[in-house]
Formats: sequence, C-alpha cells, structure tokens
Amino acid sequence: MLWEVTRYFSYNWIDTYFVKPQFYFIYEGFSWIIPWNETGMYIHFYCLGILAFFIAIGFLYRISTVLFFLAFSFVFLLDKTNYLNHFYLISLLSFILIFIPAHKKYAIDALIFPSIKSNFVPKWSLFWLQCQLGLVYFFGGIAKLNSDWLLRGEPMRDWLSRKTDFSIIGQFFEQEWMVYFMSYSGLLLDLLIFPFLVWKRTRWFAFAVICCFHLMNANLFKIGIFPWFMILATAIFLPLGEMFTKNTISSNYKKSNFVIYGISIYLIIQLLLPLRHFLFKGNVNWTEEGHRFAWHMKLRDKEANARFFIIDKTTTTKVEIKPEEHLTKRQVRKMSGRPDMILQFAHYLRDKARKNGVENFAISAEVNCILNSRNPQLLIDKERDLSVVNYPFYATADWIVPLKE
Repeated sequence: MLWEVTRYFSYNWIDTYFVKPQFYFIYEGFSWIIPWNETGMYIHFYCLGILAFFIAIGFLYRISTVLFFLAFSFVFLLDKTNYLNHFYLISLLSFILIFIPAHKKYAIDALIFPSIKSNFVPKWSLFWLQCQLGLVYFFGGIAKLNSDWLLRGEPMRDWLSRKTDFSIIGQFFEQEWMVYFMSYSGLLLDLLIFPFLVWKRTRWFAFAVICCFHLMNANLFKIGIFPWFMILATAIFLPLGEMFTKNTISSNYKKSNFVIYGISIYLIIQLLLPLRHFLFKGNVNWTEEGHRFAWHMKLRDKEANARFFIIDKTTTTKVEIKPEEHLTKRQVRKMSGRPDMILQFAHYLRDKARKNGVENFAISAEVNCILNSRNPQLLIDKERDLSVVNYPFYATADWIVPLKE
C-alpha cells in the first residue's frame, strides 16, 4: 500500500480523481463523505503512506491499523467511478488487521513493549484472512458461470485480440481454441484454487499456479498492483504461517465466543453480499444491479455513449446538456454504462437547474451501450423523466431497458 500511495503522487491521480471533479458519484448512504480541499487531500495521502509504513514495520500497530482502515475507506467511498475490486479487498483486509495481533514478534512494538512479545498468534487470525481471500477467488469463479463467458468466450475474445503481440502465445490469441482455453482455465482456477491451497498435498502446486496466473494478468492487463498484491497475500496459505499459530479458543471462553461470533457474522455478510444480484431481474453485467462488492472481476467490456436532455414541459423545448462540461473524462467514461450513476448525474442536473430558477422541466437520457461485443442497444428508457425517478434498492429498476440477446 505504501507503493500504491507513491503511484498516486507520481501519476498525479490525487489531483485527477479527488481535486478536479466538480461532482462526485457518492455511494448510497454515504452522502456525508466529501473530499477535503486540495491541500487536505494531499495531506490525507501522505498520512496513508505513513500509516502503511507503520503497519509494515509494526510500529504503533493498533492505532495505525484503525486509522489506515478509516483513511483508506474514506478515499474508497468518495467516488463510485474509482471503484476497483482490489480496493474493496484492501479495505476489508485493513479492517481485519485491526483485530489480528500481527505485531507481537517481528515488530517495532515488540521491542518497545516487551510484555506483548509472543512467538505465536491465534489460529483464528490465519483462518480469517484465508477465508477472506478464498471468498474472493471462489466468487470470482461463480461470477464467470454466465453465457457470455461459457458460450461466447466474451469478453476474453475481445481482450485477447488486442494482445496478439504477447510473447510466445500471443500468436494464438485469435484462435477459438485459445479463447475458450483461457476462459475455462480462468473459471476452473477461481473455483478450485481455494480448496487446493487449503489441502496440504496440493498447496505448493496451487501457489505456483496462482503465481503464474497473476504474473500473466500483470502482463496482459493494466490492473495496477492487484496481481502483485494477490501473490503476496495468497502466500498466507503456505505452511510457513502455521509455524507461528496455535489454537487459543479454549483458553478464555468469553473471549472465544466473541471471536467466533464476530468472525461468523463477518463471513456470513461476505457470503451474502456477492449473491444479492439474484434479487434483481436481468443480466447483472448490463443493469449493474448488485455488481459491486460481488467479486465480478473482468467479466464485461462495456462501451457507451450517454446524452442528457432537459425538456421544458410547457414548450416541449429540448436542450442537450453535455456531461463533459460537468464531469472529468474518466467520470464520463465510467458513468455512461452504469445506470445508477446515470441517474445520479441526472439528479445532479435537476438540482442544478432548480438552483438556477428553472421550473416545470424533465430530464431524459439517451444511452447507447455495447456489452461484450454485442450490437449497440438502448440502456435507459429515453422517454422516462429521470428527475423524478428514485433508484430502488430491492427491486429491478423499470427505467433500465432489458438486454436483448
């Protein structure tokens, strides 16, 4: 994470993502989270880097983990357009680290406070981390059980066609057998890697396979620190970790019950969240309902063009409003294929119009979207007045036009 923070400075991402935007796509329920001013955001990232370094060396570990979790989650929740699955994972793991005693042996804290020094940590701490990582892989596989991935070889076919210059095997990337080999091998790896990592006889083999998988991804796709992060994180399944753990559940029953119940509630939530998209009708890659926080990784390739109009209900005059005048290029690109963000932006335009004294108007959107190499289709009902539409949390949005197969 210290490395990631330095990337935000070197690529000027702090300014691009958190200073320049006029409008932020805030997560539902977190409208109270707003970015600092420019100086504040830069100080915030300096603090993130310092806290990451403190956690790495085990200095003021308990305080640093709490502050890092809060500080990173703040950044994560500022804008939906910056959502990445591995950022969500980092937020979860930093939360888990708050409770795990990872500062009792090879840590500065163990030198400063000798009374906390220990050769062992409780086995539940290792179990908790392993379960969290296992769920990421498993649900990543479950999400691939869809017709695009299994029957059409999409979006893998499209991605591979752009990488034919890849060393040695790139020459085969446009052949059907390679497209389906890559699709199905990715599916099987995600579904089977967790049990193979847990089983002692296959653990080292599974770790070697996952390393090759992530190294290939690092060269095929631009996904930042994720491949390296997952290689290092998955190393926690290796037997080296078991040398420093012991079962302490029976030593203190009250504390043990708290640990068991706490981890159980956490894991139940993590099991249910990725399944919530089944509450909604339609293709989740199209509607995006339940897509986030579900480990739906590299499943869709979406290209969309969104046009917004404000209509005077009295004169039926229709005036186009260009998103580029209100959003950054990156925000426009991310928003255009995601219905919930389209609605948020429509509401932003509505509120802005009201502040300017405009009355008796409607706001519509014409969005043509391409999902996984299909022909362009309408994503949003262009006849609906989005200014009066609210996003339903437990029912399918009827203003999203269903995907035509």
